[in-house]
Amino acid sequence: MAMDKRQWLLTFAATAALLLAGCKGESAPQNDLGAEIDEVATTLVEQPLLHSTSIAVVYRGQGFIRHRGDMETGKPGAPTDATLYEIGSLSKTLAGTLVANAVLEQRLSLDDDVRTYLQGDYPNLQYKGEPIRIRHLLSHTSGLPNMLPEQANKVLEDFTDHGTPAALNALYEGYGKVGFLEDLHAVQINKAPGKDYAYSSAGTELTAHILESVYNTDYESLLRAFFIEAAAMNDTRIHLPDAQATRLAIGYHSDNPVPTTAMPQLPWGASGNVKATAPEMLKYLRFQLANSPVVAESHRPLVTFDSDFSIGYFWNIVSGDTLKGTYYAHHGGVPRSQCYVYIMPKYDLGIFVITNQSGNETARAMEATIDTLVKRIASREAAVSR
Repeated sequence: MAMDKRQWLLTFAATAALLLAGCKGESAPQNDLGAEIDEVATTLVEQPLLHSTSIAVVYRGQGFIRHRGDMETGKPGAPTDATLYEIGSLSKTLAGTLVANAVLEQRLSLDDDVRTYLQGDYPNLQYKGEPIRIRHLLSHTSGLPNMLPEQANKVLEDFTDHGTPAALNALYEGYGKVGFLEDLHAVQINKAPGKDYAYSSAGTELTAHILESVYNTDYESLLRAFFIEAAAMNDTRIHLPDAQATRLAIGYHSDNPVPTTAMPQLPWGASGNVKATAPEMLKYLRFQLANSPVVAESHRPLVTFDSDFSIGYFWNIVSGDTLKGTYYAHHGGVPRSQCYVYIMPKYDLGIFVITNQSGNETARAMEATIDTLVKRIASREAAVSR
């Protein structure tokens, strides 16, 4: 479901050479970058177990969308601009943006004790007098477990097991905000917050609760209102109305040939339940590259782990990459979909890639695709500068 720091660094260290193909897009500049994105998409879906992909790219103001492959085995039909995808943990970057906005509006402080926003007594949410603060949630240094309820972490230990989606569905059936807050009372913090990286979707869910408390608005309404106004993202949501359910992408878990169920609903949905189309994610790339004060704040490093890796408002920040420069990235994964978003200011470039399959090798295949595309763009820029 989520990639920890070690996985990130291994993935970032890997280079790949995939030759690259696609469908339709918005526009094509000189030398037809759209055709190169077409090649990327075609080669990606030729990888084992992958069925289909959608790719959105913004490069120096030009936008492209490509769809490739067949959504369902044996039924010809590529994704379309209307296909709603589960973007998994990319949802966290949207939550981080909302917190950055709240900080700039002076509605909360990064150093606030999270218990300020909780009703009842939570003496456990501290270590030797040092409380969990909002900045610790955003940087995955709170010491909270990955998931609540705790049983979900056991289920996810063997993510590719064919029984995992059903087990997750059973755990989250009827599990809502009340259950989450009850379980939060039982969490034990075993080290000082703010020091060690430990990926926590539970921390993102708690972040959504804090935002609800600050704005006195339910999280999804807050999310939609902000991104509709800031990025014209009208078709991004957590809960789907019945009339929209048929647009949700079908998907496959691991090597199971039978399509699997959607990600179960989490208490707030901030950590992994956002759904969006490729055109919506293109808007998100434009929003990120425009680098408004809110975006700049969300990209600000909150914890630096080493010279190459830091965390902003849920954003993974990688420095020192000769090809990409300093960039901002996040992986998203649910039992039937995986995706990446990359923001690379060096090239005024944003890339979103999603597949409707989720397995151990899916992330590496997408990462290789992104590397190849970035190499082509770097070559294109080098040729122009000669």
